[in-house]
Amino acid sequence: MSIIQNKKAYHEYFIEDKYEAGIMLEGWEVKAIRAGRAQLKEAYVTVKDGALYLFGSHISPLLNASTHIHPDPTRTRKLLLHKQEIDKIIGKVQRAGYTLMPLGMHYKNGRVKLEIGLAKGKKQHDKRATEKEREGKMEAQQAMKKLRRE
Repeated sequence: MSIIQNKKAYHEYFIEDKYEAGIMLEGWEVKAIRAGRAQLKEAYVTVKDGALYLFGSHISPLLNASTHIHPDPTRTRKLLLHKQEIDKIIGKVQRAGYTLMPLGMHYKNGRVKLEIGLAKGKKQHDKRATEKEREGKMEAQQAMKKLRRE
């Protein structure tokens, strides 16, 4: 079940490969995510000391969260993947010039998972072409609907 999607990532980048990673979260963060208070708009993934970290994601704390903890909504969160996956991702990022982008959060067996993608940046003309293609598909669907009604 999907929690949030990063639509900006699909608009700004070509997504080459996708991975599912666990996230190291605190208790108040899980409660806030379940309440729908998470954002991935300015988030990005970096490699540091042979591990992957999620920067810039914003999880707004709930008012009734724990009183003895001072929540930091934009703290850095470590991503959990198998060592082989991490090595493969690091290799592609360093050698091939890919960027790591968070694509969305979802639940899997009651746990919060983050989908990350190996991405290459789009140029302005690529964005325009994608927009034209999307508009063409919409027009075709509308025409098909109109024909079905008649």
